[in-house]
Amino acid sequence: KGAKLFKADGTSVDADDALKGKDLILFYFSAHWCPPCRGFTPKLKEFYSKVEGLEIVFVSGDQNTDAMFSYMKESHGDWLAVEHGSQLSDDLNNKYDVEGIPTLVVVKADGTLINK
Repeated sequence: KGAKLFKADGTSVDADDALKGKDLILFYFSAHWCPPCRGFTPKLKEFYSKVEGLEIVFVSGDQNTDAMFSYMKESHGDWLAVEHGSQLSDDLNNKYDVEGIPTLVVVKADGTLINK
């Protein structure tokens, strides 16, 4: 609630507005430097282009903000990201007990965990 999410061009949107009306939210924990992530991201991008009613939110494990945006522009679908290195990013990593990347966490709009 009240968080900002970022587009690949660096502009931000209100998370509540961006996620409104979505049935599912997929938190994608990934980084450009991670070879398995670079293999999975194109598949996720293709999936995202074919389905409706969900939003993917990227939680970056990249070294810095520039690397995060570069990865988003190069490889991602038109999805959003939490601020690099933010408290929200840390909170999501902790909440979903992310131990490695890539990790894809699927939740309902109300936050109920479906799959990790």
